[in-house]
Amino acid sequence: MSIQERASGSVTILDLNGKLVLGDGDTLLKDKIHSLMFQGRKQIVLNMGNVSFVDSTGLGALVATYVTAKNNGGQIKLVNLTKRLHDLLVISKLVNVFETFDSEDEAVRSFPAGTPA
Repeated sequence: MSIQERASGSVTILDLNGKLVLGDGDTLLKDKIHSLMFQGRKQIVLNMGNVSFVDSTGLGALVATYVTAKNNGGQIKLVNLTKRLHDLLVISKLVNVFETFDSEDEAVRSFPAGTPA
């Protein structure tokens, strides 16, 4: 897995590419979120459009990032979910935890205006 970081105003967008699985993407994603929280960058959109596979560890990593952000006053939102990932979130009931969006613009605009990064 690789993660590309970019910004849209005060929102950090992480483009995830590859497999979010044990030993590949799970630690990388969790470490990235910890780093962003430490830097005070608390509005995060995860672009999942190029994630080819997610296993149970990957789902756990998503939950861990959500908890880390929430505990640090941040928010994580998901965008461009593949059908498979959307189905996994529905089955696991995590669709009730994460805010999901079809477009990056919608996700970025969903953060409160004036909220510090």
